[in-house]
Amino acid sequence: MKRHLISATDLTRDDAVLILDTAEELARVADRPIKKLPTLRGRTVVNLFFEDSTRTRISFEAAAKRLSADVINFSAKGSSVSKGESLKDTALTLEAMGADAVVIRHHDSGAPHRLATSGWIGGCVVNAGDGTHEHPTQALLDAFTLRRRLSAGGAGRGGDLAGRRITIVGDILHSRVARSGVQLFTTLGAEVTVVAPPTLMPIGVERWPCAVDYQLDAVLPKSDAVMMLRVQRERMNAAYFPTEREYARRYGLDGARMARMPEHAIVMHPGPMNRGMEITAEVADSPRCTAVEQVAGGVSVRMAVLYLLLGGAEPAVTTRTAETRTAEEGA
Repeated sequence: MKRHLISATDLTRDDAVLILDTAEELARVADRPIKKLPTLRGRTVVNLFFEDSTRTRISFEAAAKRLSADVINFSAKGSSVSKGESLKDTALTLEAMGADAVVIRHHDSGAPHRLATSGWIGGCVVNAGDGTHEHPTQALLDAFTLRRRLSAGGAGRGGDLAGRRITIVGDILHSRVARSGVQLFTTLGAEVTVVAPPTLMPIGVERWPCAVDYQLDAVLPKSDAVMMLRVQRERMNAAYFPTEREYARRYGLDGARMARMPEHAIVMHPGPMNRGMEITAEVADSPRCTAVEQVAGGVSVRMAVLYLLLGGAEPAVTTRTAETRTAEEGA
């Protein structure tokens, strides 16, 4: 693996499979009475968030703490950033505090790349979402969920997503999740299709490694997984579709549309959901919807990323059993 994780394109197939297999090992830790590992003891991970976040920030925090790292949560609100401090000066402050890894979410596309290549900090940089550019760990946790749910067809631990058909639907234009997902799923061998109204399809999408369609009903029967994206109104400065009702009618996933999917197919959503718009409550609460599983898998995947970037050559999970540890502690 490279020193930083900025884009899904940073990952080769072997890199991605290594992360996913490591995440499978680390997921077993969640079933233990004590969920912490000593792997990153003495290391400092900084969560540097310039945008609001719930799932991603808490997931990275939980991941670092389960690996016994020291965690510093930095929010732009209430910090010197709100007084006009630059990214450079913030980075130099973190470097002075001894940050070994900086997990950054920023409203400007390219900010993590700038941080990683500037020389301002000596630690590794992980992109937790930058503008409308990329969100690589979201793509990894989605792939983790896909491998687990679609393992009957040959995917699973040690494998990839070869031959699987994944459809990503909705606000492709503003979605960093879609951009990272298309890249990573393709790297892992999947066939990806993006579906959206013409106004929410990016310029140059024909150069992406995926198929493009504008009719949701046409692709549902051929999909192993359908990922519904939130319409990001906060990034819109114009009317991209007539009404919410019209959008839901043409591009929303309801029970009737879900019934047209193959029986084994799953529904995914990166969250947060606009229930009643891109997805109905019936679908969101269905056993076929993996939204909660994606959150749970996100902790294991982010543990794997931090471990592989910071942990070195030691095994991620020791082979000692709980009984062995109890005997050692009682000796």
